[in-house]
Amino acid sequence: MRILYAIQGTGNGHLSRARDVIPALLKHNVSLDLLVSGIQADIKLPYPVKYQLKGLSFIFGKKGGVDVWKTYYRANSMRLQKEIKSIPVEDYDLIINDFEPVTAWACKLKNIPCYSFSHQAAVLSTLAPKPKKKDRMGKWILNNYAPTSHQFGLHFKSYEPNIYTPIIRSDIRSATISKEEHYTVYLPSYSDEKLLKFLSKMKRVKWEVFSKHNTYEYFKKNIHIKPITNEAFVHSMATSKGILCGAGFETPAESLYMQKKLLVIPMKGQYEQQCNAAALADMGVPVIKSLKTKHLAKLQHWLNTETIVPVDYPDITDQIVTQLLETSLKTH
Repeated sequence: MRILYAIQGTGNGHLSRARDVIPALLKHNVSLDLLVSGIQADIKLPYPVKYQLKGLSFIFGKKGGVDVWKTYYRANSMRLQKEIKSIPVEDYDLIINDFEPVTAWACKLKNIPCYSFSHQAAVLSTLAPKPKKKDRMGKWILNNYAPTSHQFGLHFKSYEPNIYTPIIRSDIRSATISKEEHYTVYLPSYSDEKLLKFLSKMKRVKWEVFSKHNTYEYFKKNIHIKPITNEAFVHSMATSKGILCGAGFETPAESLYMQKKLLVIPMKGQYEQQCNAAALADMGVPVIKSLKTKHLAKLQHWLNTETIVPVDYPDITDQIVTQLLETSLKTH
């Protein structure tokens, strides 16, 4: 069986998950090609990538949201159309898609089945939690960014049969968990300056901030700014007192798995993160809207409490991959 596994390269979560999904696929003796599109990831796959494309990336801003202008400027619709036409999706027996727009649209235009294996597929479920404030444009983008014909979803809870609990990568499962004095921070849509200004108000707290905007390490007052590397980030989380991050999927899921106290700040204007924040709030995870002074009291309360949200995330990567492959064989 020839498989094309297409992975979104905006952020690090999709590629982190792929590091565990790829060996699970290879256990089935398939011929596997990898495609990555996007320009915002900080980690690399330890496998050869056949197709490396620019795709359609959301560009992180520095004020808590997506940089709409840079996203639009770099979209380059002519280049995107060429990339869509260039991928020979018809040469494969199965297309697996992790929220990757080029192959999703190539399959849609050629009427070829495309199997979504992503968190976004679960977010779109009618049974998954949604924010109280409606966002028609955000929902439309999520529906149409990478349209697929079959959905295998991942979420914080299994809200329906084809939604599974998170894939917790082996780096996290094998990490030695302890509780040192620092808090780990990953908020890539904020500038270092904004984070320094806000976090320095908690003078007695040690912060380890992983920066998407800096390539060198430095200290300022009680804050340690670090460039993002997989090893350093996993170690920081595993040894932290708690984790402050965006309302993405992988980092909150990994934090819950490691039984760390968690507080999230969803990105502004990012519908998926607003949905994630709603799901996490339902589970008892505190959420604040931004790094504004008015939210300091809630952050301070979180620092002073030791509430851990219990979860059960068994290692079911092989099970999901087997189910996906069996489903694809039945539908062909």
